[in-house]
Amino acid sequence: MAGKVFFSVSMSLDGFIAPESSEELMGRQWMELQRWIFPQRFFRENLKLGGGGEEGRDNDIVRETFERTGASVMGKRMFDAGERMWPEEAPFHTPVFVVTHEKRDPWERPGGTVFHFVNDGIESALDQAREAAGDRDVRIAGGGATILEYVNAGLIDEFSIALSPVLFGSGIRLFEGVDAARVALEQVRAEPSSTVTHLTYSVRER
Repeated sequence: MAGKVFFSVSMSLDGFIAPESSEELMGRQWMELQRWIFPQRFFRENLKLGGGGEEGRDNDIVRETFERTGASVMGKRMFDAGERMWPEEAPFHTPVFVVTHEKRDPWERPGGTVFHFVNDGIESALDQAREAAGDRDVRIAGGGATILEYVNAGLIDEFSIALSPVLFGSGIRLFEGVDAARVALEQVRAEPSSTVTHLTYSVRER
């Protein structure tokens, strides 16, 4: 049976998932938004940041998200930012399909991550990701514009938000431009931790 298509993001209380400019990634606000994930043992191990780290439900969620993902899809903006910041052994360890307008040969990284560049639309990228993922899930990794395209196209089955006690004031809103007339949500679970609240929703056509 084919897996689900999902996304999982950290979001500020006022609805932002990233600063407006990619140059501000790793800046103060973004670091505060992601502060919950940096100490987690699985996150540290996956990015080769050294031993130690916290365990508990936050760590379990990071690990579960990684383990369910058989392939990822991302937009060109996210790839461009990540290409500058990811370590040589990129943290995906699966095929990643980049939605872009350019033609480029696959880019293989140590540790099993291979970036494939898809220039014929979001549905083609998803079809290729589904095939690569097998019976595991496909994660729409981001950024916000790419996630929104998949939501509005009715191609998302489920999503999770780590709601962080941070205010951005401006930036990239997760649901800016959503086609609310065709998207309906059902809450699956809500799990508070000491740092964030994990919210999971299933998605259906209204």
